Amino acid sequence: MSIMMNELAQELNDALAGTTAGSLLSDLGRRLYFPKGIIAQSGEAKKLGKTANGTIGMTVIDGSPVALSAVQEIVPALSSRELVAYAPTAGNPDLRALWKESIIRKNPSLKDTSFSLPALVPGLTAGISYLADLFLDEDHSLVAGDPSWDNYVLIASARRNAPFVQFQMFKDGKFNVAGLKAKMEEEAKKGSVRVLLNFPQNPSGYSPTEAEAKEIVAFVKQLADRGVKVMVWCDDAYFGLDYEPEIEKQSLFAYLADLSENVLAAKIDGPTKEDFAWGFRCGFISFASKGMTEAQYDALVKKLMGAIRSSVSCSSTVPQSLLLRAFKNPDFENQKAALRKVLEGRYRKVRAFVDGHKGGALEALPFNSGYFMAFDTKNVDAELLRQTLLKERGIGTIAIDSHTLRVAFSSLEEDQIDTVYSAIYEEAGRLSK
Repeated sequence: MSIMMNELAQELNDALAGTTAGSLLSDLGRRLYFPKGIIAQSGEAKKLGKTANGTIGMTVIDGSPVALSAVQEIVPALSSRELVAYAPTAGNPDLRALWKESIIRKNPSLKDTSFSLPALVPGLTAGISYLADLFLDEDHSLVAGDPSWDNYVLIASARRNAPFVQFQMFKDGKFNVAGLKAKMEEEAKKGSVRVLLNFPQNPSGYSPTEAEAKEIVAFVKQLADRGVKVMVWCDDAYFGLDYEPEIEKQSLFAYLADLSENVLAAKIDGPTKEDFAWGFRCGFISFASKGMTEAQYDALVKKLMGAIRSSVSCSSTVPQSLLLRAFKNPDFENQKAALRKVLEGRYRKVRAFVDGHKGGALEALPFNSGYFMAFDTKNVDAELLRQTLLKERGIGTIAIDSHTLRVAFSSLEEDQIDTVYSAIYEEAGRLSK
């Protein structure tokens, strides 16, 4: 049964006609739109309703939304509007602008490049899910690494019924660029490619070197020059947590943003990992494609806003208010740097331990950044090893699949590392006999 296209959705589709973004939209992506309903009409009333504003379902006294004293007294620095009012669908505009400035500061190649104003989403998981809504369906696959975060396949396959295609991420102790290229080449035969690249990667804790990043970008350009439509999802959840000098310091988004009119890049990032605010559930999505106009970016963001509006309506106000204030604190970057130094110290200790224990039942996958590292457990079942470590040693780890065990060194104190890793190697050795 065919579904009639909403007039507003069709307007957005028409605005995106001729762009790579428009050609890559999924069935749901084509249907999505941002309604000219309560939210849009309330926005108009906010600007023009000088006499009274009877549009928003909030209790207002003396022009401000009310907050219970029991709530207000917990966060006295925030006004009631910063605390309990609804946030705009795409997030606080001041926070969005600040985040765009921070992206450019951290990725100087973007200084003169056009990309969309980041839209705020309720966490990076939601960001991935919304991209899946917009660009995945049963006819359009998503390429990702193996191993990868288990939520990717849940979102792509279970929610969107899209094929989840993986490439072996490491080969001969190195990042498998050739494997990534081969898998993208297979997808290119279908006319378009959608690939998710997560650096620093979860679960392996790997980021590409400058040379590897250049090779990836060059291959995307090759495909685009052949007329293949390529979308790259840059999951930058752990961006900036680099511990080795050869790592590419900028996001791939910085190099893809103005690469070709046949390339659409999406950057999924946010303060939850970068700025040590995990439970705030604030993330951002930014889009870039060479030649896209502001009007076309606006149309694409309105599609995204339709996905947000039809699921959670808007993100929580309190984290946005707190982050907006925190970002303006002159000591903010120094505080972040101090905590990153703690993470790097833990990484160095794990690195030294693993480098001193090569061979045997475990093989550490390449790692150089982020929160995690992972082991190839070879002939030992990773779930059995996980259960053994938990029950016999009281140590928690994550079995990603039957042969991959993830360890979050981010949550280990430095004085715990030798004990934890000794136990992992000992139990793996015992189980392999």
